[in-house]
Amino acid sequence: MVARRTLRHPNHTFVIGILNVTPDSFSDGGAWTDIDSAVARGYRLIEQGADIIDVGGESTRPGALPLTSGEEWDRIGAVVRALAQAGIPVSVDTYHAATARLAVEAGAVIINDVTGGAGDPSMLSTVAGLGCMYVLQHMRGTPDTMNSLATYESVPGEVAAELAESIRRAVGSGIDRENIIVDPGFGFAKNADHNWDLAAHLEAVEALGQPVLIGVSRKRFLEEVAPDSAPQSRDDATAALTGYFASRGVWGVRVHEVAASKAAILTTERLRAAGAFTDGPSSSSR
Repeated sequence: MVARRTLRHPNHTFVIGILNVTPDSFSDGGAWTDIDSAVARGYRLIEQGADIIDVGGESTRPGALPLTSGEEWDRIGAVVRALAQAGIPVSVDTYHAATARLAVEAGAVIINDVTGGAGDPSMLSTVAGLGCMYVLQHMRGTPDTMNSLATYESVPGEVAAELAESIRRAVGSGIDRENIIVDPGFGFAKNADHNWDLAAHLEAVEALGQPVLIGVSRKRFLEEVAPDSAPQSRDDATAALTGYFASRGVWGVRVHEVAASKAAILTTERLRAAGAFTDGPSSSSR
C-alpha cells in the first residue's frame, strides 16, 4: 500500500487491484457482492501487494444492465467507506458524477471514468470541484455500441488524438492537469489486433505527457496466448504484459490477480536498477 501523498509522483509502477462489487462483470461477477466479503477481498489484494483498490459497482461489458447512480452507490458505498477508513487508497470506477461526489466524500482519492467524461455531462465539473485525481479513459460510444466503432487508420495515433481532446475538455472544465491520468482503453472500441498494436506502440499515448494507467487484465484479446477460454487463464499473460508496461514506466496497471503482476513489476524494476531499459520512455508516463 502506498501513502496517498505519493500518488501523483511515484517512483515505480503502481498495482491497482480490481474489486468488482457486481453480479455481472465478465471475469468475477458475483464473487464479492456482499459488504463483508468485498471488504475482505480488498484487504487481501493489499496483502498481495496492491497499492490502490479500484472499486466498481457497474459492469461495462457489452449487454450489462446500466445502473442509476443511487443503485451503484448502494452496492459500493459501504465498501468504499470501510477501505478508505482503514487508510487504503481507494479508486472508484464510475461514470456517474453523483457517485463520484459521494465516493470522494467517503474517502476515495481517484475517480476512474471509462467514458472519459462523456457518460455524464456533470462529471468533469464535479471532478474539478472535488480536486481528486481523475482517470480519463479512451472509449468510443457505449459498451453496447463500441465494437461497431472499432475502425482506425492508425490505432495509437487516433487513440492519442482522441485522448488529447478529452484532456482539453477536462482542463477546460477546471480539472487540474496534474490530476489527470490517461488510460488508452484496451478492449474498449478495439479488436484484438488493435489492442496488440496499441500495446506495441504506446509512445503516442505517452507523448501526451500524462501518467498512463493500463488495464489489460483478463481481456479477451489475451485468449490467443492463454491455455483456455476462462478469463482467469489469462492471468499469466496479464503478468507478462505488466512487466512489459512497467519497463515502459507506466504509472499503474489495473489487475484482478495482484501477486503475479506485483512480482513482474519488482522484477522489471530490479532489472532497471541493474542497468536495463536505459533507452526506455521518459518519466512522463508516470
